[in-house]
Amino acid sequence: MAALNGSEILAKALKREGVEELFFLMGGPMLAAESATINEGIRCIDVRHEQAAAMMAQAYSRLRQRPGFCMAASGPATINLSTGLANALIDCCPVVALGGASPVLGNGKQVFQEIDQMEIMSGCVKYAARVHDARRIPEMLNVATQRAMSGKPGPVYLDLPGDTLYQMVDEADIDWSQSGRPILGAHTPAPQAQIDELVAALAKAERPVLLTGSGIIWSQAWDEMQKFVDATGIPFYTTPQGRGVVPEDHPCCFPAARSTAFRDADLIAVVGTRLNYIVGHLAPPRFSGDATIARIDIDVEEISESARAVDIGIVADAKVALGQLNQAISGKVDPAQYDYWRGVLAEKEASKRAGPGSNSLSDAVPIHPLRLCEEVKNFMDRDAVLVVDGQEILNYGRQSMPTYAPGHRLNSGPFGTMGVGLPFGLGAKVAKPDTQVIVVHGDGSFGLNAMELDTAVRHKIPVLVVISLNGGWTADPEQDKPGRNLGYTRYDKMAEALGCYSEYVEEPGEIPAALARAQAKVDDGMVAVVNVKTDWAAQAVTQKFATYST
Repeated sequence: MAALNGSEILAKALKREGVEELFFLMGGPMLAAESATINEGIRCIDVRHEQAAAMMAQAYSRLRQRPGFCMAASGPATINLSTGLANALIDCCPVVALGGASPVLGNGKQVFQEIDQMEIMSGCVKYAARVHDARRIPEMLNVATQRAMSGKPGPVYLDLPGDTLYQMVDEADIDWSQSGRPILGAHTPAPQAQIDELVAALAKAERPVLLTGSGIIWSQAWDEMQKFVDATGIPFYTTPQGRGVVPEDHPCCFPAARSTAFRDADLIAVVGTRLNYIVGHLAPPRFSGDATIARIDIDVEEISESARAVDIGIVADAKVALGQLNQAISGKVDPAQYDYWRGVLAEKEASKRAGPGSNSLSDAVPIHPLRLCEEVKNFMDRDAVLVVDGQEILNYGRQSMPTYAPGHRLNSGPFGTMGVGLPFGLGAKVAKPDTQVIVVHGDGSFGLNAMELDTAVRHKIPVLVVISLNGGWTADPEQDKPGRNLGYTRYDKMAEALGCYSEYVEEPGEIPAALARAQAKVDDGMVAVVNVKTDWAAQAVTQKFATYST
């Protein structure tokens, strides 16, 4: 039989794992691996910065509920992946990263780009391994892919030294038996006694809320969740990354009454999300200290080490557990028992929506960021993938822009990494090419990965990018933030030079027509950028997540 080198084995192993797309930036010792991967028929999308490759893989995985793959050269190239991988780690998102490395035989001799990449990557991923023998590439790639998806998902890293990639192996000596093994999800059921305990708590409760996160997406439990909400009439809330699992125009959705719901709830059922700072650790006074806390999570440590004591802790897969609940509640939980509670939240919701700034669009110039968000909201398709990245625009967008499809809302997640917007948008469009993808960017965050417009143009990934151009990082009404100002840069001209369709907007009334023209170009296969000048002093008022803020 023919001899294969490690690069060729890697490419064939990727194909066997079902990889369809891969994000990379070329360089040694990965060049032969990149060429071989392309020859295997895998779509390889080369980017302008390695962190963008990891971010695109993250968005891709969220939209497809399977691992995304990225690849980088050795030394600084692989290190550049670490920002995206760290973001995926904190976001519990499965990304498989492949990094080239200096030859093991040269370790300690100060060879080109020699650095301990395993040590660097160990804190950014849930699993890392170095491949010392090319014959083990198929096995180790499958193990990495399994690890990425097992339990609580997360990124993994495989270190590929040059001498492993260049190693020649007789094809007969390669064990392919472990390559391409299907990913076996741990669809763990809940003990029936605990399900019955939660049903009893629901039957007793007067003011319950359901709080969910990305675990619903990874478990693909949105149908079970909607059935549960419909059957019980329980008001529901999601984390920012978990939005859309039930359409946000559902009659049990009261987003503007979130503070009231959390403060007054007597039962909080948490499914598939962590009790981190995003939900205030469920701590008083934001949440009632007397509320009963129930949790369903695939990770036993999430429950056993919970930031707040859990009264009903259920270690189980969200899809299976919600299915069990849907069977168990029949005849035991009546939506009518929460009528008063839903009425309270509906009244609070209506009051907030009727308040100043909520019931009319501002015609102010410079354009208020909320006006921009409202125009995008009114324009986008119901099933659009919406990516929002920045500071003020992210906060305004969180308040005003709904999501109706599971997994179709992307932002930096709990790690708060700036610059994810454009890479996330491209990864999402590659994952769902027939779905409208809109990226709403702050101008500061846009600058971090702005050259990925070139990637989008070269690879014909048509997305609509809307920039909130408020002249710098965050709002600064007092003009006292160091390094805040970036100036009102004509990013539309930069985009045009890169081959995009572009527009510049200063008047609020011009936004709808500009969006329509831009989307028409996107529908024709172009990348479009609409650069909208917004008010530098407009500052969103939202829940404080930390003791400091930008």
